[in-house]
Amino acid sequence: MTDKRILHTGSLDVKTGGPALSTYLTIKGLSENGFQAGVLMPPLNNDGRLIADDVTVCYTDKVKFERFGYMPGLKQTLRQLGHYDLYHIQGLWQYPGHATASYARHNRIPYIISLRGMMYPQALAHSALIKKISLALYQRRDLQKAACIQATCIEEMEYYRMAGFTNPVAVIPNPVDSRETAGRPVPAADKFRIGYIGRLHPRKRVERLIYAFRDLSSLPGDSELLIIGSGDSEYEQFLRDEVKRCHLDNVRFTGFLTGEEKDKALMSLSYLAVTSDFENFGNVVTEALARGIPVIASKGMPWQKLEEHDCGWWTDNDQKSVNDVITKAFHTSAERRLIMGNNGKQLIEKEFSVEVTGLKMKQLYDWILNDGEKPVFVYE
Repeated sequence: MTDKRILHTGSLDVKTGGPALSTYLTIKGLSENGFQAGVLMPPLNNDGRLIADDVTVCYTDKVKFERFGYMPGLKQTLRQLGHYDLYHIQGLWQYPGHATASYARHNRIPYIISLRGMMYPQALAHSALIKKISLALYQRRDLQKAACIQATCIEEMEYYRMAGFTNPVAVIPNPVDSRETAGRPVPAADKFRIGYIGRLHPRKRVERLIYAFRDLSSLPGDSELLIIGSGDSEYEQFLRDEVKRCHLDNVRFTGFLTGEEKDKALMSLSYLAVTSDFENFGNVVTEALARGIPVIASKGMPWQKLEEHDCGWWTDNDQKSVNDVITKAFHTSAERRLIMGNNGKQLIEKEFSVEVTGLKMKQLYDWILNDGEKPVFVYE
């Protein structure tokens, strides 16, 4: 049993979606590997809720300026929490990450930064001027001085290198908790049902699924498109207006779902479809695969493994390609879909489970803290 203490900075608020889930599961995996791991996060809003309550949570003071997440007492909170052997910062640009990195350097404590897709060109293009200034003022130093950077895929690491950074990068995917789903059979859908799940935002391009259902007259009348999630209210209204304009009565919006409701909705799908312009990982892909649901993912996501492991399709993101792959999915036999579903479950167990990613994170921390052997997934 190690006595090493690890503090993550981020949030376990369920409304932050994938980042909260992957941070929580990472901490769970570390705890199971003997680390004393917890998370430092701002207080929940009135409508906030923790994604789980079985890990250590430390709270900062309230955020003063939401845009940058400024908390004037953060460094004092870090001092009050006592000694940690390593800090693991989730994401870029926000004050908590910078303050933690600065505090760690001042006290000669190593830290890791998880990129969370924030060094992709598409992400850098959003609020580009602010990010260029932030890089010049503090973010470049915070990144380059980190003991290691965590990327979720090779592509994300390559974008980081293209920005001129030379420090070590560990490629560790986001974990998925497959323990409850491992023994379940691949679900048998009662109808052809395509689902999207996640935050609703213009870059998710959910309208392409709506237009596919408008265009594909070959789909049976009881086919259904299920849109699970919430987010940008203007974009959600746009999607609802497009459904009305296209005179579709087989598109259903469920809103934001968690827990059993979310699981039930996922298990009702024939296929999950994610047609985002870009994603650095896409936790929803692993959530679906863990349940035996084949996935359609755009090439804006690093999911070549869907075709390499025969558990879905990795497709171009223009409308014709989306239409074609949904047609292909419809004409896939039930027997073939069963094979694809089981292939997906095996992929998750082999590469993305909490146990596998937790062990990789342990090896990474041991390398940094104990001068152990460099893991094969760390690139220098």
